[in-house]
Amino acid sequence: MRNFKIVLQYEGTRYKGWQRQVSTENTIQGKLEALLTKMIGQKVEITGSGRTDAGVHALGQVANFHADTKMSPEEILNYMNFYLPEDIAVISVREVSERFHSRLNVKGKTYCYRVIRTEVPCVFDRRYAHLMKESLDVAAMQKAAEYLVGTHDFKAFTSSKKGKKSTVRTIEKIEIIKTTSTSMRMQNVQDEIRFVYSGNGFLFHMVRIMTGTLLEVGLHKRKPEEVAEILDSGLRENAGELVPAKGLILMEVRY
Repeated sequence: MRNFKIVLQYEGTRYKGWQRQVSTENTIQGKLEALLTKMIGQKVEITGSGRTDAGVHALGQVANFHADTKMSPEEILNYMNFYLPEDIAVISVREVSERFHSRLNVKGKTYCYRVIRTEVPCVFDRRYAHLMKESLDVAAMQKAAEYLVGTHDFKAFTSSKKGKKSTVRTIEKIEIIKTTSTSMRMQNVQDEIRFVYSGNGFLFHMVRIMTGTLLEVGLHKRKPEEVAEILDSGLRENAGELVPAKGLILMEVRY
């Protein structure tokens, strides 16, 4: 059995997330496994670097699968991209050692959450960003983000109810980047704010809850210092809202 590593992109809008489900075939993992099983002529299971929620996008998701095939990585790449729907694309395929595991070998990931502040939302952003009309205090959000950097127990920043697994994670860096543009045709000013998170791993809904909390700081509903108190409390109800999935993109997985 050969072991293949693939890097792929997908627009998550119409999918029920990464993980296969009994109740629906409309998942990224489900689509890939169905195609690979047909291609190889035997059942194939694919493992992702981690699960992405329904509606979340990916620019650099990584997965691997084992298969008894004589096809070259280039042939597999071409076959998959020919038959996959247009909102899923395989960027690369290469054969790796038997020991490579796309989830267990992960050293770090980077996610980006896009927020667009504008009076008149652009229709082309509606699937890929969280749209807001309120102004945001970027400096306050940057100050609040400093409390999240480092190794902490992020129990307050996950929707998971399971208590067996550790909720300690390390956030290496959080960047909050603001750009402003004006549509010449609409004469409409648009601020795009990108929240970029790099860390050794992320809990269920963790990035979306951290972003929701930082947005509340940006709206002056919270003080930056409250983020430290939320971390110490370990209580989900003390953190901010869960922002929509459509603004979240898995940018990179590091090994």
